[in-house]
Amino acid sequence: MADGGFHVDLTNCDREPIHLLGAIQPVGFLLALSADWIISRASENVAQYFGHEPETLIGNPLSDFIDPRLLHDLRNRVAYLVNSDTVERVFGCHLRNDEQPFDVALHFSANQIILEAEPGSDLNSDATGNVRWMMARLDGQTTLDAFYREGARQIRALLGYDRVMVYKFAPDGHGEVVAEACKPGIGNFKGLHYPASDIPKQARALYLRNLIRIIHDVDAEPVPVVPPLDENKQPIDLSLSVLRSVSPIHLEYLRNMGVAASLSISIIVDDKLWGLFACHHYAPLSPDFHKRSLAELFSQMFSLRLESRERRELVEYERRARDISDQLLGAVASDETLLKDPDWLADILTRTIPADGVGVWINGSYAFSGTTPPTDDFRRIVRALNATAAGKVFATDHIGSLVDGAESFAREAAGLLAIPISRSPRDYVVLFRSEMKESVRWAGDPYKPVEYGPNGPRLTPRQSFAEWQEQVEGKSAAFTPSQLRVAETLRATLIEVVLRLADEAASERHQANARQELLIAELNHRVRNILGVIRGLIRQSEPDKEAVKEFVKVVDGRIHALARAHNQITDDHWGPAPLEALIEAEAAAFAVHKQNSIISEGPAVLLNPQAYSTMALVIHELVTNSTKYGSLSADGQVSLTWALDDNRDLVIDWRESGGPAVRQPTRKGFGTTIIERSVPYDLGGAAKIVYEVGGVHARFCIPKRHVSEPPAGLKSRIRLPHAPHRQDVPVQPELLAGLSVMLVEDSLIIAMDAEDILQRFGASLTTASTPDAAHDLLDDSQPDFAILDINLGDQTSFGIADRLKDMGVPFFFASGYGEQANLPMEHRARPVVQKPYTSGNLLRAVEDLLGVSPAGR
Repeated sequence: MADGGFHVDLTNCDREPIHLLGAIQPVGFLLALSADWIISRASENVAQYFGHEPETLIGNPLSDFIDPRLLHDLRNRVAYLVNSDTVERVFGCHLRNDEQPFDVALHFSANQIILEAEPGSDLNSDATGNVRWMMARLDGQTTLDAFYREGARQIRALLGYDRVMVYKFAPDGHGEVVAEACKPGIGNFKGLHYPASDIPKQARALYLRNLIRIIHDVDAEPVPVVPPLDENKQPIDLSLSVLRSVSPIHLEYLRNMGVAASLSISIIVDDKLWGLFACHHYAPLSPDFHKRSLAELFSQMFSLRLESRERRELVEYERRARDISDQLLGAVASDETLLKDPDWLADILTRTIPADGVGVWINGSYAFSGTTPPTDDFRRIVRALNATAAGKVFATDHIGSLVDGAESFAREAAGLLAIPISRSPRDYVVLFRSEMKESVRWAGDPYKPVEYGPNGPRLTPRQSFAEWQEQVEGKSAAFTPSQLRVAETLRATLIEVVLRLADEAASERHQANARQELLIAELNHRVRNILGVIRGLIRQSEPDKEAVKEFVKVVDGRIHALARAHNQITDDHWGPAPLEALIEAEAAAFAVHKQNSIISEGPAVLLNPQAYSTMALVIHELVTNSTKYGSLSADGQVSLTWALDDNRDLVIDWRESGGPAVRQPTRKGFGTTIIERSVPYDLGGAAKIVYEVGGVHARFCIPKRHVSEPPAGLKSRIRLPHAPHRQDVPVQPELLAGLSVMLVEDSLIIAMDAEDILQRFGASLTTASTPDAAHDLLDDSQPDFAILDINLGDQTSFGIADRLKDMGVPFFFASGYGEQANLPMEHRARPVVQKPYTSGNLLRAVEDLLGVSPAGR
């Protein structure tokens, strides 16, 4: 029974309030002080240190009982308590002039100062020198195993415990003794595993806050703190106490091992509890406070060195993996048949990612090396992998979570790591790991049987640490995050290899085009999503102040110009795009109501992607400035002409007329800088802008290497005057009034942007970010139509599409891949809207989907 009436049993031992036990160990005393240093609580044993019972001390100033110089020092140290988890130490303190020295610890608990003291000694040791020598020994170790072992040796040499272990936590919470230093003849714990429940979650939380925990004598009688409850009926919180008493469960656990005293020091790496220095002694032991503080400092230095070593090892591992990846690419480049040799492939891949077998699946054909599942089960696994996100490495330590009946072949293959090496058809290299056949060494039964122990019919810790064997059924060793990163590197290499072998009879140009298609589709998807997120962030972050709002509008316009240019370029598979389309898009975006104000004329020419993106920004800035200050701000006109000169360079002339009188600007803004410098800097061409009184005149010369002509007979796609541009259309609440829409989109910012557009057209919205959330929405109601983002994290929306089809609900897809999105056969005819969402592309898709303009409903 813990303080406050909490009863511990099998169902709640992980919730035992071990910080509220209301008692201390009897090696010292405790005082709780108010902010003005009045004693409010005291441990019952204070009489042996002060000669007064707790009742005499409580309610009186601490200054009545200790030397004034000590009180002065303690007050100064309290100023060092900079946060709630700080503990300050003062060594060699004298309560009175003629008494023995004490070591004192100070910390805050709620609104009180907690003072703890235990007998100490006058200090003469060189703490800095001791720790420096200990760290020098530690830094001399060349391997992590030696590093762990030396850490245990140094702690044992400093504190004198019979056994010191380095105890490391696994990702699933169980622990393993990875090193130990102990006196001869007491047995070896190294390599033992312990269930996660041996150190319950509330104890782990305290290990993060209070780095050192000592138990002086497991048989010592705890000393209560009085009064047990304060004026608010709350027990004292001893989370940071150095003398806090011990849970009876833990004491029973230690007695069952024959341990009489223990000490634990936290090892913190990356702000997480990596493990502990766990010290055991087979007789009572009380290392003085000064030595324990040195051990805590050493542990902190050990943690920093460990973090550095682990990162160096990770970097070195990934460097070796890249070298192997390069070897793989080089070997196949000289002998393409190697990819069809699963034994060779398994040998090179398992040098980087340990595995027991490798299966290769290409175009419906398969090959195996090592220990793998049966052929029919391998086919089932590949089908299940096809349901996961395309183009991503997939790993599991339990194939049974992926396919039914996996237990039948778990002995051969319990876990897998699948590396996709194409987008369509789905081809894979799959690394298999066998079931963990090796016996895991545990210290006792991890399932904690109920036994009758000293505390009644409740959970009793293991009565001995005799080893027992447990077979890990149906699971393999887990794949680590670093191994998954390496697999991504190998995926890129294998994709390149597969593209080389995709069609040996095809020409080299065909292979290059196939590779370009794959990479461009991925790049296009990512860039469109990024542009969509950026535009959404800008729109959603629009401020109230007009000056800042204008700045946001300008930035949004520039991002939009890049997005329009990107869409045009990628529509042509990252090839040259027509200048006319660029002019139409930029002019119409800012001059929808002045369709005859921009007159353009010139031959059909194409710009390569670099020049296309540059000129998109330049013309965007010209149109924007003219709309604000020039001819387009009034009733004037812009003449935009272009031609190829004798050198086949492209010369573009922008000339404004009929607007306000023009003056030379007094300052050069960012837009003017783009106009004047982009073409010379990015394209190696020339640019000149003249501010004539009658209107701005700008001339640009783009070198011929950026310019090409369309094939003979191909007409220019777009001629001016322009049709109304549909990238962004005016707000028309009546267009979708009364329609309910389900939007499935995994990016919050992009979803918010689409919601704003659809709500401006009068639609009512429900939004989901995952397939499960979408299915929940469909359980509750049926929308009029739906918009489905194809890729939802590591899943797809095809299952939702199947259900909508069965329900008769119209829908269309959206994707950064646009028309290159890979759809299942049953949805191949569905329209796909390219991201980022705009009012224009959403409205066109709705019109096509419903078969009639919403305005005419």
